[in-house]
Amino acid sequence: MKLDIIAGARPNFMKIAPIIEALSKVNDKIQYRLIHTGQHYDKKMSGNFFEQLGIPEPDVNLEVGSGTQAEQTARIMERYESLLLNCHSERSDSEVWESPVLESTFTGMADWVLVVGDVTSTMACSIAAKKLNVGVIHVEGGIRSNDLTMPEEINRMVTDSITDIFYTTSEVANENLRQLGHAESKIRYVGNTMIDTLLKNMPRFTQPKTWKKHNLQAKAYFVMTLHRPANVDEEAQLKNLIDEIVKGAKGMPIVFPVHPRTAKILQGIGIEAPNLHMVEPLGYLEFNYLVQHAFAVVTDSGGITEETTVMKVPCMTLRDNTERPETITIGTNELVGTNPDNVAPFMEKLHNGDWKAGEIPHLWDGHTAERIVEDLLRL
Repeated sequence: MKLDIIAGARPNFMKIAPIIEALSKVNDKIQYRLIHTGQHYDKKMSGNFFEQLGIPEPDVNLEVGSGTQAEQTARIMERYESLLLNCHSERSDSEVWESPVLESTFTGMADWVLVVGDVTSTMACSIAAKKLNVGVIHVEGGIRSNDLTMPEEINRMVTDSITDIFYTTSEVANENLRQLGHAESKIRYVGNTMIDTLLKNMPRFTQPKTWKKHNLQAKAYFVMTLHRPANVDEEAQLKNLIDEIVKGAKGMPIVFPVHPRTAKILQGIGIEAPNLHMVEPLGYLEFNYLVQHAFAVVTDSGGITEETTVMKVPCMTLRDNTERPETITIGTNELVGTNPDNVAPFMEKLHNGDWKAGEIPHLWDGHTAERIVEDLLRL
């Protein structure tokens, strides 16, 4: 079997790392290429994740860089198609891309493409592959927020509509796929590869410099992340949210690793509070050290809610919906919404010690990648 594994953005890297490790244990029964689309091209958002998680250098980097949703989608599709066909565009302009193959186990057409998550690269590579009759495997298939204002939801819907094999994280995802008419034979309930990465690396979590700099104490600070358009695109909304969180923290430090998208907007707001510490994006090992020891996490990220569930850390999600409902029904997460007025009651619940203990969802046990590779061998 010839398999292309696609990684495009930071959330993908945690999901592919255990799959690559599991593939390394089956010798040459599965030949694979690791393809980095370059959707996240900043070192802090991409490069050090490869280093920290032990992911090998990509065989190919499509180098798509920044751009609008449409621009990135088009470049990824064009360049991945070119790689599959093992040829380059005949255009004569100087901007034409030439594939920088670093060290590949094979060239040309793959038998299958394995995509993970819900970023632009996931959808774009699936489309390019399917149009060339390459089978599509979607790790984390079937999850839904039912919110079409989210670009990720469009990516999920399009990818799942042409996927041949689904590796799913929950029974909710399985049922979503059944409702869409997908055959049971296409659905494999295997668990969550991001939790494989989390459990493997927990002993390696590293105290970041901000710990001593801001005199943090275990279970006596908040971690906050914000990046979704509904929260950060409007200055007034972002300011009101942060003001409510700062007030609700009751003087506890709030560590806020600032996403590049959010940083641009924060520049014009001038938010300041003695307990609010805005820091640069952190590496995987440093960020999860902070999460593991936090009093609570406030976020609008889906993946972080899965990690807090496994680490039994209270989590408040500043969204009106979630594609990971098991983190709420089973785990430690609560859906707060995007209205700043909703923050205070949840903060009170935290401070009063009334937060739910939570449990870990079925098959989130650190062995998901092994189950995936066992199934790939049967393919």
